[in-house]
Amino acid sequence: MPVKQFRSSIIAITRKSKIFAFGENEGRHRLHRFTRKNTFAVIKNYPLSIIILSIFAFSCNSHEHANKKIFHYNESSGLASLDPAFAKNKQVMWSVHQLYNTLVEIDSTMQLAPSLAKSWTISPDNLIFTFNLRDDVFFADDACFTNNKGRKLTAHDVEYSFKRIVDKNTASPGAWIFNNRVDSVDGFKAIDDTTFQLKLIRPFQSILGILSMQYCSVVPKEAVVKYGNDFRRHPVGSGPFSFVAWEEGQALVLKKNPNYFEKDAEGKRLPHIDGIKVSFYDSKATEFLEFQQGRLDFIDDIDPSFKDEVLTKTGNLKKIWEGKIELQKQPYLNIEYLGILVDEQNPLVKNSPLHLQKIRQAINYGFDRRKMMLYLRNSIGIAAESGFVPCGLPSFDSVNVKGYQYNVAKAKQLLAEAGYADGKNLPAIKLLTIPIYGDLGSYIANELRQIGINIEVEVVQKSLLLEQTSKSQALFFRGSWIADYPDAENYLSVFYSKNPAPPNYTRYKNAAYDLLYEKALSEKNDSLRYTLYQQMDRLIIEDAPVVPLWYDMAIHLVHTNIKNFPPNSLNLLELRKMRIE
Repeated sequence: MPVKQFRSSIIAITRKSKIFAFGENEGRHRLHRFTRKNTFAVIKNYPLSIIILSIFAFSCNSHEHANKKIFHYNESSGLASLDPAFAKNKQVMWSVHQLYNTLVEIDSTMQLAPSLAKSWTISPDNLIFTFNLRDDVFFADDACFTNNKGRKLTAHDVEYSFKRIVDKNTASPGAWIFNNRVDSVDGFKAIDDTTFQLKLIRPFQSILGILSMQYCSVVPKEAVVKYGNDFRRHPVGSGPFSFVAWEEGQALVLKKNPNYFEKDAEGKRLPHIDGIKVSFYDSKATEFLEFQQGRLDFIDDIDPSFKDEVLTKTGNLKKIWEGKIELQKQPYLNIEYLGILVDEQNPLVKNSPLHLQKIRQAINYGFDRRKMMLYLRNSIGIAAESGFVPCGLPSFDSVNVKGYQYNVAKAKQLLAEAGYADGKNLPAIKLLTIPIYGDLGSYIANELRQIGINIEVEVVQKSLLLEQTSKSQALFFRGSWIADYPDAENYLSVFYSKNPAPPNYTRYKNAAYDLLYEKALSEKNDSLRYTLYQQMDRLIIEDAPVVPLWYDMAIHLVHTNIKNFPPNSLNLLELRKMRIE
């Protein structure tokens, strides 16, 4: 029976029902509708996901159950997996964050906070981290457990989950977070049910930030064993929501975990909403239309095709939208920049004027970042006039780290000091960028041409640009760096000479910088470590292997009935305390 016809046949059930529970028996799927008399109806021979999603469509989209609070959002790029070991992009991270927990997490101020771990200690040599776990956390009910009842989460689950990440059979793209950092023999150890120990090869204070990543979500071995390769679409976690169904390309449905361990400030158990429905419209135009019509509760980011319809040049809502929707803006841990290859041994560098520090500095002074943000970005983002480390991080300090501001006179002075007064005899410099940033490249080229620097913009596909930068075949290129974890070390590692490309795409090498970087890795005191970070950032500005463009900003369009839903600098979807009025 076609889905449309099937849906019509269950309208009567959905209209009379308020709460649904789903089960599976001998390959035949059932839908149980609980009433006051504890009776139920059984629908057989249909895929469980179709049954669930069909009912969910009627119960949510038609607002038949006004007492149920369901949050709707769209993932235009689709969803590849619900396995935390593969949480390498925003789409997977957002869903995994609803289903699982990590030892530690990042709070709204970008500081480390307890989650599964109540507390932790660090050994005097900075190598052993010992975590004391909560003893009131349970995995969601699932068929992988005895009697289908979720069991208590223990330190042994943490050990298993972390070992699974580095296991070559898992082939997790997140293995890098532990490789060459954690002791390969005795790195992960459950001392008892509530004590977990992590042992490093060498000091690396940022490991705590890494443990907040979705890769480090704790999973039960029983689920991985039972579902095998299908674990990617049958998650079992301890998070605020539990899995209901996922019809790939159609919808993902999650429901409130009634046994979730966290409570709000008033002692009420989280989360406050009853469920989540994720759609997968690949058209941003369709997504925007669904939002306008109230079928989506929020939109992440604003597509360039309609940003001028919604936003003014100064980045505010146009009057037509005021009072109808809310615009949320938050510094986002991403920097957009132009990278410059500075490896003196590379023939590309030897034969280019970019090997001269003063030319690189002149480029940095030679264009107006603020005007660029106003006219090309509708003021979405902040002109990068400090260092490479973006605002939003605790260590960011625009007073202690002074970057480049538009200064034509200074740019021309540097050109002359480099031997190219007014750009005379200066060879053309090719800038590689990708299609969506073609206008950005043209703007910078036009600005620099006015001071005598001739930039030739070449637009290439993203895959080719990534290949060329990884192989040190791109001399001058557009790039971006999004934080994997909220610590400036994540950005400063991009210039550590012992790192390959990636992340060191510019092949920057500075002995003084390397010493500061290594010292910061083992510094426990946050204030002292931030001072070291700022010293490194100043070296990057002085040597100019990059041209910082802007510090990014997370932009959300949200309906006015969505409350307690603040954005964060990681742009992580946080729904635990959110309310729907």
